[in-house]
Order: sequence, then structure tokens, then C-alpha cells
Amino acid sequence: MSAVPEAGLSRKVVERASSGQRTKDLMFRLALLFSVSVGFVVLAALVLDVMIDGASRVSLDFITSFPSRISPESTGVKSALIGTIYLMVLCAVFIVPVGVATAVYLEEYANRDSRLSRLIEVNIQNLAAVPSVVYGILGLAFIVRGPLGLGPVLLAGALTLGLLVLPVVIIVSREAIRAVPSSIREGSLALGATQWQTIWKQVLPGALPGIATGVILALSRAIGETAPLLVIGAATFARFNPEGITDRFTAMPLAIFEFISDADTEFRAAGAAAIIVLLALLVVMNAGAIFLRNRYERKW
Repeated sequence: MSAVPEAGLSRKVVERASSGQRTKDLMFRLALLFSVSVGFVVLAALVLDVMIDGASRVSLDFITSFPSRISPESTGVKSALIGTIYLMVLCAVFIVPVGVATAVYLEEYANRDSRLSRLIEVNIQNLAAVPSVVYGILGLAFIVRGPLGLGPVLLAGALTLGLLVLPVVIIVSREAIRAVPSSIREGSLALGATQWQTIWKQVLPGALPGIATGVILALSRAIGETAPLLVIGAATFARFNPEGITDRFTAMPLAIFEFISDADTEFRAAGAAAIIVLLALLVVMNAGAIFLRNRYERKW
């Protein structure tokens, strides 16, 4: 007795890929591998070149000494390193509450079909692709001069860099909040919690690893920006540490720019050493992002 197939069932026939399709697939994979290899080779060549030029100059004295225009042997990056750390702290104080609050509003409260929500989303996506020098001009026009009139001080630099990376923080925070299962929200609301209690006690703790990773990666981008700081008038040479948010400042990218612009090869070696210090700081920040993601990531 032959088996009768059930009504409504359909059989899908999977055809074997032809030799031409397999060849195209192989060529596509090889093209991807070649593209990735080119990027890694270029990056490795640049890092190796910097290491050869500046590794011998990296020392504790180099990190703890102020820069010098006269003696390349005694020059250092102390003021630039301290200024960079202050910039990152102030920038984080600005972008974390504003970025997370915006992401929470767009994901939990806003009506996604409204014109206002669509307008905000389109602008956030567009601002994430704007060149950094445009943010420098914006900071010069509205923060350094214009309505705020702060001048080329530490707070102005932090706000300018904060505006630069704020769209990235908002986008990453939204994705992290969206990744929290809706069943968590529904269960909390079913137990009598308000919407804000659900967000504060359930959604944000679940999204924290993604948000923290996004913030650190955004700061990693801000830490290497030179154009906005040059536009707003930050000092490229400073033999002092900023003592407050209204003091003049310099930063590692500006110090590197100053060193490599000098005709003396010894100062250029100091610039390579400053690049190594900045790369080390970036590696530490990215390692922290990976640790936070792996340590606190929840398996839903």
C-alpha cells in the first residue's frame, strides 16, 4: 500500500548548484578575502613603520614631560595626555545621559509613525555620516563663539566632540534597547510595574552591555579626532595642564600634528612615539568594551 501525502503539503526540490555558480561563489569569497587582507596589510605596515620610528622614544619620561620646541630629546606629551583624558571624561558626561535618554524616548515612548519621530530618525542617521570638520565649524560658530561664547576651552572641546559622536551613541543604544525581548517588558507590566519602572529596572540593565560598548567605541573615535579641535582653536603646543573646564587645553592628536609638522627628524620621531601612546590608549579602551560586553551580556 503506497503512502498518500497529506493535503496541503508541498515538496521543495533543492537543485544542486551548477559548476558556474560554484565558481562565482568561490570568486566572491576570494574577493572578500583579498579585500580584508589588503586592509590588514596596510594597517600592519603603518603600525610597523610607526613602531620602527618611535618605539625607542617611548618611556616614562616621555609620558610625564611637557613638550619642548627646543630640545626634542626632552620633549613629552604630558599636557596632551592629561588634556585627552579630561576631554574623554567630559565628553562621556555629556553623551551618556543625552544619548541614552534619546534612545529610550525613541524606542519606548515615541510613536514611530509620527512625523516628528521619522524626522528625528532621519536626522540622526544623516548626522552620523557628517565629516568631523563640519562639527568643528559648528562648535566654533555656536560654542566657542556665538550664543555660548565659551572660547577655545576644555568644555568647548568636549561639547564639540560630544556632538560628533552623539549620533553613534544614540544608534547603538537604540539597538541595545531593541535587543531586550518584549516578553521582559510584558512580564514587568503584568506584575504591576509602571512603564518607567520597567525601563529602569528591566530594560536598561539588559541593554547596559551594548550601551557601554557603544559609548566606549564612540569615545575611541573621538579620542583620535584632530580637525574639530583645530577648527575651534585648541592649542597645538601647551606646557601646562588644564586645571578646570574653562582653561585652554591641548590633546594627543594636536600634539602629534605639532610634532610631525616640524622639519627636525627628532621631533618626527617624538610624533611617532606619541602615536604609539595614543594607540595604546585606544587598545585599552577597546579591550574594556570587549570585556564589558562579554562580562555582562545576557543570554535571553
